[in-house]
Amino acid sequence: MKRIVSGNEGIFQGAIRAGASYFAGYPISPTSEILQQAAVYSEENPEFRFLQAEDEIAAAIGTISASLAGAKAFTATSGPGFTLMQEALGWGHVVEAPCVFVNSMRVGPSTGMPTQPAQSDLLQVKAGSAGDYYPIAFYPNSVEECFRLTATAFNVAEESLSPVILLADAFLSHLYEMVDLEKIDVTVVPRSKAPLGSGQRLFTGTAHDKLGNVKTNDPVVYRAWLWEVKGRHDRVAEKYPYFEYLPCKNSETLLIAFGITSRIISSLKDRFSIFRPIRIYPILEKELKEVTQSYRHIIVVEGSDGQYASWVECAICRKVMKVPCLGGGFKLKWIQSQIEECLRGVGV
Repeated sequence: MKRIVSGNEGIFQGAIRAGASYFAGYPISPTSEILQQAAVYSEENPEFRFLQAEDEIAAAIGTISASLAGAKAFTATSGPGFTLMQEALGWGHVVEAPCVFVNSMRVGPSTGMPTQPAQSDLLQVKAGSAGDYYPIAFYPNSVEECFRLTATAFNVAEESLSPVILLADAFLSHLYEMVDLEKIDVTVVPRSKAPLGSGQRLFTGTAHDKLGNVKTNDPVVYRAWLWEVKGRHDRVAEKYPYFEYLPCKNSETLLIAFGITSRIISSLKDRFSIFRPIRIYPILEKELKEVTQSYRHIIVVEGSDGQYASWVECAICRKVMKVPCLGGGFKLKWIQSQIEECLRGVGV
């Protein structure tokens, strides 16, 4: 039956459908409702374990540790908390722990504007922790996609053996739509990694061999491990080249937007073509090259000062125009005025 569902509830229910049995978190806008739902669900379903941690560092460590113990685990936070989780995320990649980190973005830096949406944590997704690692991240733009892509994130985590990022924003978390979650079919990838205590017993962030033996002075072992991880992540990411492309006949301008900004500009589809990346990272390089080559003008509309635009420029080897929606309160009329200004600047 269809009912009113929020983005945050879509995320939580998607996790449950994917088989999640553990949540650790700390209250923070705009994801506190996910923590609240997890608390209530754990009371009604004792097999589901819940931890309200003392801070986001503990929540991240708890999530990864639960994964290593055999649970499908996840956490949810926003920018300031995601910052605190970065070292733990690096550890999660080193110990190859399949789990999901939800980051619903708000205006930063620091505490910023807690109730206003942003899309400015993309660089943290790519390289917030130390060293070389290969994250995978998705970004829905509807309540139904919040549900579907959360389940997808769990599947990708199991296949890549790594923490996977599900992005959202303050508007999307609190977006309410009529959805029938029960009728949505999702594929569920089962856990294959053996839990702590069976087989490997040491899970260390220090460089190590396949048995967990510390190898801090052996570049051969380190390179072999890194190339294996990179190859696995590349293969898994290639299975999920998710995007939406809405071509507009005779348009010479392509708008690129994702998450809530793609919803806001969707009414412009009769004048401009629109490309919406859903797999945010790794960037959809091949798809972007194919789509953008037929357009004279490319404008990236995003809730940051050009973070995704800079990735697009690297991917397609050409400059793009930018509409940075900063300070929250994304408004279609203002975005339209900025698009017009961009086009006037190139003589259109």
